[in-house]
Order: sequence, then C-alpha cells, then structure tokens
Amino acid sequence: MPWPAALLPLAADTPDATTTLKETHESVTEAASFIEENWATWLSIGLRILLIVVIAAALRSVVRKALTKLINRMNTSAEAVEGTALGGLLVNAERRRQRSEAIGSVLRSVASFLILGTAALMVLAALKIDLAPLLASAGVAGVAIGFGARNLVTDFLSGVFMIMEDQYGVGDKIDAGVASGEVIEVGLRVTKLRGDNGEIWYVRNGEIKRIGNLSQGWATAGVDVHVKPTESLTRIREVVQEVADTLAKESPWDERLWGPVEVLGLDEVLLASMTVKVSAKTMPGKQFAVERELRWRIKEAFDAAGIRIIGGPPAAEEDEEAADPATAVAAPSALANPASPQSLATAPIPPQTGPRITK
Repeated sequence: MPWPAALLPLAADTPDATTTLKETHESVTEAASFIEENWATWLSIGLRILLIVVIAAALRSVVRKALTKLINRMNTSAEAVEGTALGGLLVNAERRRQRSEAIGSVLRSVASFLILGTAALMVLAALKIDLAPLLASAGVAGVAIGFGARNLVTDFLSGVFMIMEDQYGVGDKIDAGVASGEVIEVGLRVTKLRGDNGEIWYVRNGEIKRIGNLSQGWATAGVDVHVKPTESLTRIREVVQEVADTLAKESPWDERLWGPVEVLGLDEVLLASMTVKVSAKTMPGKQFAVERELRWRIKEAFDAAGIRIIGGPPAAEEDEEAADPATAVAAPSALANPASPQSLATAPIPPQTGPRITK
C-alpha cells in the first residue's frame, strides 16, 4: 500500500549519516583525551584518599586498643589491691573501675574525634575543596550550639574534671551542697547519690559548687560523757582508758580505730553536771559506729565502777528523807473559831424583831 506524500520524510529532514558519525567520533575522541589527560591525577587523588582513610582507621584502632589495655591494667591493679587488708579501705575496686571506664571513654572519644576529623579535612583538601568557608560555618555553628547547650557543656566539663581529679568515687559519702549521701554512680553529666533515708538523688555535675568528701583520709569519733560534778576526774580517766584499751584489742574495732582513744579533758563544767570529752581517730565513715560502741562500753564501765552519769539513778545516800507528816496538814484558820473577830466579822446580820417605823 503506497504511503501518502504528506507522511513521507523530506530529503532535508533526513540526518546526514556522515555528519552524525563525525560528531560522535569527535565526542568520543574528546572524552578519551580528557580521561587520558586526567586519569593520572584522578588515580593520584584516589590513592591519596584511600591512604588517608587507611592510616586514620589503623591509627584510631591502635589508639583505642592502647587505651583499652591501659584501662584494663588499671582495673587489674585495683582488683589486686582490693584483696589486701587495706584494699577495701583505701581503694574501692568499683570506684576505680567506673573512674577508669569514664576516663577511657572520654579519651577514646577525643582520640576518635581528632583522628577522624583530621582525616576528613585532609580528604576535602585532596579533593581541592576550599576549607575556609566550611571552617567558618563550622565555627559559627559550634558557637551557636555551645551557647544553646551551655548547661550540657558545663555538666560535661565539670564531670570530666571531677573524674580526672578523683574528687569522689563510688562508695564515697559526700556532701554536694544540693544533696548529700553515698555515691552509687559517677557519670560525665550526672552523679547519682543515695541519701540516708534510701532516696536516690540525681545531681548535675555543673550544679555542684562545692564537694565535701567524708570518706577520704580519716574521721573523728567524739563522745561527750556527762557526769556529776562530784565525781573524781582521775577515776573517770582511768575507767575510760581501760575501756579504750579493751576496745582497741578486739575485732573489728582494732581496724576501725586509727589512733588511741584520748580523754581530751573537761569540755564544760556546770553546777549540776560536767562534760568529759573523749575522741578517737577512725576509719572514714566508721566514726558513728565507734561512737555508739564507746558510749555503750563507757556506760557499762561507769555502772560497774559506781560513777554516776547525768540522768542515772540517784545514790542511796542522796535519797531524800521522808517528808514530815505535819507538812501535809494545813495551818489552822482563824475562821474555825466562832468567837474570833474574823468569824464575827463574817457572820450574817440577824434580822430585827422590834417595831418598825414607817413613814
């Protein structure tokens, strides 16, 4: 079937096969020339980027393994000290473990950030990317983020310095101002405390302005003994010294006492009592137990020695004499006698029986 003339392509509309082939050849030739001229540069850039990535990854892995090995060695040394006599006293394994883990985490994060950040900048430099606008934008963004999250940054930095300086650790009893109690967890942002009544306090590290660590060094146990002012001070000192010598030889008080129990002397003298001050240097956190034990033993020793304390039962010779029965009888009253002037003055006026005068 013959096609209509309108549908037949015109000669001018038919592409020239020779021209098309020529243009294609020129494009391929230009592409090949461009690749031939730049393949060495591309290969150099690719190898440089690959080398940067491999070195960064290897360096990061070596640094992290070295830090992990260091942390494990610290934990091992803490566990070795924990088994000694003073291990639980001077070094707490859990405290050392958490502290070392926190320090290791911070060091690993800082090392990874520095290594990977430097590698990323080197890769961008290898790609001929201008880093000046990027660094300027990153600086502005960092300032904005730091200003918006200044509390978080403050908490984090405070936590880092507290851990690095070993201001407190797990098991320590501290007074943080806003709360006090035993440290059960130390974090980079929050410190967890358990109060005396069992409550748990979450204290932000940035909110801690002062820290009183009650578990470092040593503590002081102080006992005030209130006795009668008529008691012999020499006898009191002898009895207390006997109690102290006995206490220092018994377990577990021989480990909790770090010094001799001393009678410091009279702390207060009043008309009805006098106060004798007793003190001893103890293991941190054990002063209250030592104080209670000292009070218990001193009370028993005083009772056995006949030394009376304030509030105790009175001695037999000081018992009050029986009251005079006459003191319970009231004094005689003048009104009891009807003929007394007081009775006559209070007697009612008798009615008149004579004639009455009326107006």
